[in-house]
Amino acid sequence: MDRALPNRNKKKFKVTIVIVGTFALLAVTYFTFFRQVVLNVSKNDIRIREVIQDNFEEYISFQGQVEPLHSVLVNIVEGGAVQEIFVENGAMVKIGQPLVRLYNPNTEFNYLSQETSIIEQMNNLNVAKLNIRSQELNLTKDLISIEHDYKDAELLYNLHKKMYEQEVLSKSDWDKTKEAYRYQQQRKTLMEESIEKEKQTNDLQMQQVSQALEVMNQSLQKLRENKENFLLSAPISGRLSSFEALLGKTYQGGESIGKIDVLKGYKLVAQVDEFYLDKVIEGQTGQIDLKGQITKVEVKKILPEVKNGRFEVQLEFSGDKELKLQEGTSYGVRLFLSGKEKKLLLPKGNFYADTKGEWVYVLKDNKAERRIVELGRENPAYYEIISGLEKGEQVIVSTYKDFLQVKTLNIQ
Repeated sequence: MDRALPNRNKKKFKVTIVIVGTFALLAVTYFTFFRQVVLNVSKNDIRIREVIQDNFEEYISFQGQVEPLHSVLVNIVEGGAVQEIFVENGAMVKIGQPLVRLYNPNTEFNYLSQETSIIEQMNNLNVAKLNIRSQELNLTKDLISIEHDYKDAELLYNLHKKMYEQEVLSKSDWDKTKEAYRYQQQRKTLMEESIEKEKQTNDLQMQQVSQALEVMNQSLQKLRENKENFLLSAPISGRLSSFEALLGKTYQGGESIGKIDVLKGYKLVAQVDEFYLDKVIEGQTGQIDLKGQITKVEVKKILPEVKNGRFEVQLEFSGDKELKLQEGTSYGVRLFLSGKEKKLLLPKGNFYADTKGEWVYVLKDNKAERRIVELGRENPAYYEIISGLEKGEQVIVSTYKDFLQVKTLNIQ
């Protein structure tokens, strides 16, 4: 019986087709992605700049807003509801001038209760002082009486002594006289010692009572001063701002109700991108254009807390000249991060966003070729060139997004 043989030629044909197709796909891929494409570009569609050698300063630019150099917050001391408003936001106020009156019935009642309690305690202490003085007076009276009795006994003793020596007085009467004199003498000594000890004790008690009265008097004075805190007054003279008091609105103790700006000097407050947080330091100088005149500024304070990608920088004006500025006005600040140095520089452009500064198109004989470069520091106008370019060379600095895969450009 005959057996059918496999068609080897057909199998070889299929393998050949697969191999040829694979090579064709690889060739298309290569010529599509790896061949050196040449593209014609109009000179009017690109921006060309020359590499220069000039003084380079690393600086940043941002907007700074004018604020008073010194401001004082107006804080609520005793919380309560707004009962009266005496001034308006933006008004000029003097130190001690009433701004707003608050009212809190619960706090008022507590003050009255505390005041009554303190006054009652002070009265009790004053009564204690009177009692101590009364005791001293009674003891003094007793001592006077005892001294009188002692004087009588002493006179009688001296008289009877002479009579006994003259044998006019009997021995029994003389013994009675001596005993009576000894008793009055001892009685007087004991009373004097008792009064001395009592005086020391009373002096200590009087000192303690006086100290307690002084403390209570201070407490009473402080309590009465606190009652005056419902009337909020200006802590300094200046212009009242951010004052948002509303009749009937309740504020808590410690809450700020506004601020007073001292109109003596100004500062600039700016929000700077967090990228420069490690580069901006206190003492750095900058400048602003103030009505056509360059005015120097200096970084005085940095708040490193980052909010929404920015941190706060406060700058003060240099020099003794008194500036007339309007609060809230914004000025462009140029802050210098380094000194002037001679460097090769490339003007900034949109190409950097496409290449990250790793390569550029360099012009030569109406053609632009790719070239690997290394860029360093930058400021709003220039990039510092580390390597890859020379002075006088022409570079395309506009966007590369339309010819990122092209190696050579024909400039027409």
